[in-house]
Amino acid sequence: MNLISSDQLSKDQINRIMDIADSLKSNKEEIAIKEHSILALFFEEPSTRTRVSLEVAMAQLGGHAIYLDAQETQAKRGETIEDISKVVSGYCDFIAARMRKHKDLVRFADNSTVPVINALTELEHPTQALADVYTIKEYKNGLKGVKIAFVGDITTNTANSLMLTASKLGADISLVGPKDLAPNMVYFNRAREYGKVKVFSDISEGVEDADVIYTDTFVSMGKEGEAEERERIFAPYQVNNAMLEYAKPEAVVMHCLPAHRGREITADVIDGPKSIVFRQAKNKLLINKAILLYISQRE
Repeated sequence: MNLISSDQLSKDQINRIMDIADSLKSNKEEIAIKEHSILALFFEEPSTRTRVSLEVAMAQLGGHAIYLDAQETQAKRGETIEDISKVVSGYCDFIAARMRKHKDLVRFADNSTVPVINALTELEHPTQALADVYTIKEYKNGLKGVKIAFVGDITTNTANSLMLTASKLGADISLVGPKDLAPNMVYFNRAREYGKVKVFSDISEGVEDADVIYTDTFVSMGKEGEAEERERIFAPYQVNNAMLEYAKPEAVVMHCLPAHRGREITADVIDGPKSIVFRQAKNKLLINKAILLYISQRE
């Protein structure tokens, strides 16, 4: 079983992964992966949380992880994705790939003989979305009827995966961004098949009565050349204390990190009492362990 897209997982499968995470968290049972299992991490882009959480997850489950910076492999000299996938999958039991282009990840998975996990592409970040919904479940006792306001750049891979995953579990999604900015319509229309997903440019309307306010960097990987213009466009959508006034009093704030204090979010919010950002980050380890176990059980 590959995990390439958030849309691959049904509601029941998402809940099963979260159940495994609950078992791991409560230490109800000793859960280990097949002895000496190897996870290869093939990354074209830098990573902190995803890389570390996957490496630690394998170690804690009794396996081992090997990190491959694509620029330090023969890919730099032109070896094809297909050839790399065939060879690496012949050595390892799982592969987590972080690719610049989603279509390249699909090529990688199509040529692998072992499960491939999407560790981020420009279109999706499914492991992040699973950690996100698990964290919301912890704080809101479920997702059904929970209003999530995703504020700022509503075109990101994080927004795409979150709206797919959360809408399947019954959450209401508000995408709140500049008037002339539309979400990725493929993901937006698909998410609307599962639940209520709306787009707002007015902050007060989009964030009104939100249970969760979620933001991401205004300058995603690959967009660095547009940084000045993007920060100007998105500046009104900074998550700050004034914005929190529109949400429910018990609303929580999330950010997938890395954060840029003073840009998409203020320091007093991300470091304040409503922030669950660092619990969200910690849960990436728990969820990545659950994903690896779930996939191994289906082999």
